[in-house]
Amino acid sequence: MESKGKRLSRVADSSLFALICNLLLVYAIMFVAHLEFFFENYSYFSENLTFSHLAEMYVGSLRFDISGILYVNLLYIVLMLFPLHFKEGKIYHIVCKWIFLVTNGIALLANLIDSVYFKYTMRRTTATVFNEFGNEDNLASIFGKEILNHWYLLLLLIVLMFAMFKLYRKPKSERKNLVWWKYDLLYLVFLGLAVYISIVGMRGGFTRATRPITISNANQYVDRPIEAALVLNTPFSIIRTIGVQTFQNVDYYPAEEDLEKVFTPVHNPLSDNGFRQKNVVVLIVESFGKEYIGAFNRDLENVEYKGFTPFVDSLIEHSATFRYSYSNGRKSIDGMPSVLSSIPMFVEPFVLTPASMNRLSGLAGELGKKGYSTGFFHGAQNGSMGFQAFARSTGFGVYYGRDEYNADSRFGGDADFDGTWAIWDEPFLQFYCTTMSEMQQPFMTAVFTASSHHPYNVPDEYKSVFPEGDLSIHKCIGYTDNALRKFFDSARKQPWYNNTIFVITADHTNETNHAEYQTDLGGFSVPIILYEPGNDSIANCYDKVAQHIDIMPTILGMLGYDNSYLAFGCDLFATSAEQCYAVNYLNGIYQYVKYGYVLQFDGTNTKAIYALDDKLMKNNLVGQVECQQQMENELKAIIQQYMSRMNGDRLVVE
Repeated sequence: MESKGKRLSRVADSSLFALICNLLLVYAIMFVAHLEFFFENYSYFSENLTFSHLAEMYVGSLRFDISGILYVNLLYIVLMLFPLHFKEGKIYHIVCKWIFLVTNGIALLANLIDSVYFKYTMRRTTATVFNEFGNEDNLASIFGKEILNHWYLLLLLIVLMFAMFKLYRKPKSERKNLVWWKYDLLYLVFLGLAVYISIVGMRGGFTRATRPITISNANQYVDRPIEAALVLNTPFSIIRTIGVQTFQNVDYYPAEEDLEKVFTPVHNPLSDNGFRQKNVVVLIVESFGKEYIGAFNRDLENVEYKGFTPFVDSLIEHSATFRYSYSNGRKSIDGMPSVLSSIPMFVEPFVLTPASMNRLSGLAGELGKKGYSTGFFHGAQNGSMGFQAFARSTGFGVYYGRDEYNADSRFGGDADFDGTWAIWDEPFLQFYCTTMSEMQQPFMTAVFTASSHHPYNVPDEYKSVFPEGDLSIHKCIGYTDNALRKFFDSARKQPWYNNTIFVITADHTNETNHAEYQTDLGGFSVPIILYEPGNDSIANCYDKVAQHIDIMPTILGMLGYDNSYLAFGCDLFATSAEQCYAVNYLNGIYQYVKYGYVLQFDGTNTKAIYALDDKLMKNNLVGQVECQQQMENELKAIIQQYMSRMNGDRLVVE
């Protein structure tokens, strides 16, 4: 009769025991990756963080870690428990070990990369990343530079991979010691149980009522939407968003007429005072967050903050700006639809969803109906970021990229390439100015700059010119501000200058080092600057809420546009301060700014509401604010209009 010790030894040598040990090893590695993510981005989470709340988020993360681990290791689990005894051999288990190491190594790498990428997006990466960077051929050089900048993450990856390799438990059972029918029957049962447990684990619960968890479920464990990134892990976020329908219809207002009374994106002409055929120039400046601009931050650092944009500061004195101004997304591909077509980012970037194939319009499309020449300029490789495709779909007649710049013998060609992304801002903005001077007026153009972008380089001749600041991006902001100065110096000499409305904004924010710009709402703070040469009557910092999607209707309003069109924003000059609003989406939470508050709504319930003057978002006033229900009703109407029009291809006025 077999002794108890021998039975225990045989269990310890089995494939089942080895599988359990190795999955626990993966969890330990995942836990280390969570810690690294937390400390890498500590400044974003440190405000009012308590040990009890950290524990709550850790408990919540277990559901998503288990799900992510099971997704990544499903093939490995099946191979280890496959109910055929002849697989128990050295070669088979070497193959299993390398499948385990490769799949979990990729998952670990994704988590470590995301810990760096988070500060740009404020969320975990999803499956849309593959489409977002699908047209880029410079990723290898970017990753190479990032490895040098974050060498400690490479070291951590090597250490953890070595630990997985050394601590991996390999079964010791041999075919000759097995009773085949007992083994096959037993492992058939094990496999059945493993499949059931895996399905339960991947779904996130045992009951039939449990729907498969998604990234939005992380919000039940957090106080702020930004904290959802601590609960989630990157493999889960990517896997759970593959092939998922982005926009889900909602039914907050069953009757269409009730919905239209609360909110409609259809804009009709307000007057018939005549259309002004003024040129429109929109400058979307990469990562040009509001924090970097001294004119918006006179009270920072005991009123001693100067910022890094002396030229833009001087232009603001003659421009319309807004006390509260926000982007509608956190990525460059969010900025394009928001600024140029008044389409906010909900759930995922619009250009990466099937809805991007809908009929579209925008500033270029609407002004094209008035005979405007239209052109979009971006100094990167043609097709980069999908900008060329979107520009064409929204009505731009001509696209000017790196190819067109290189073909113009008046400029420096690829000698002006920054080596990573695009033509340096200074020469490309000069190309922009020169090309506009050759266009027929009136024209509507937009340029998307690139130099104030990671890896934060400036041309050699400017290496010691601009302040380094506290963040690596600061010297790039100084360089781009100077490039804008030189652009306006050239533009003032052109015959079209005094007949032009200029818009300056950022595509999104970037690295920050002041707490009010690291909150859920502060992370969307961008400038919106409207400058009309010779018209100082609009020069003012308006005590209003403004957002990217307001730019299109505001410009059309300034021109006296007399056709109906679709835009989710409002005309800032024709709308009272009380009715101006902003909306954005972060980690499953809609943020709605209006009436002096910001409301956070998960699609079903209001999770929080803060006063706008509560800059650090410390005092949650949910249930204490009279306008809370009104704000929720309005936000629901915006969401319903958005979802139904995306799914129904109703983004233009017939």
